Amino acid sequence: MTEKFKILGKYIKDLSSETPDAETYIYVKDRISKYQLDIDINSKALKNKMIEINTRCRFNDKNESKKKSFFEIIYSTIVKINEEIKDKKELEKIILCDVQIEIYPSLEKALLDLLHNSGYPGIKFEKKVDFETLYKQKVN
Repeated sequence: MTEKFKILGKYIKDLSSETPDAETYIYVKDRISKYQLDIDINSKALKNKMIEINTRCRFNDKNESKKKSFFEIIYSTIVKINEEIKDKKELEKIILCDVQIEIYPSLEKALLDLLHNSGYPGIKFEKKVDFETLYKQKVN
């Protein structure tokens, strides 16, 4: 393994779409463009230099509206880290940035499929998530 890591597997660990009733659906359909995407990443060490990385994406309404839909996906990635990587900062960058850049197209497609199949066919994410910039902001 000459790369810093190798993805051994990736899968949808959890998927959720909640729209409580028809009134909420109609209300949300007109306002879903105001929903925002939140990303949360955590990891768990496994045996043999393997790590389980869970990337949670929530697409929801930040306003105090009573009528809301809720969409969430937890995308799990199993990676094997190169034996030579010992530095904690380098490992953190792999988890929070490098792996995310590699898996995000699949994760975004799965989340958009969920939204489209939940009755919101016109949804797309205008801005691409820049994991490099987000990582640099976290470190500084």
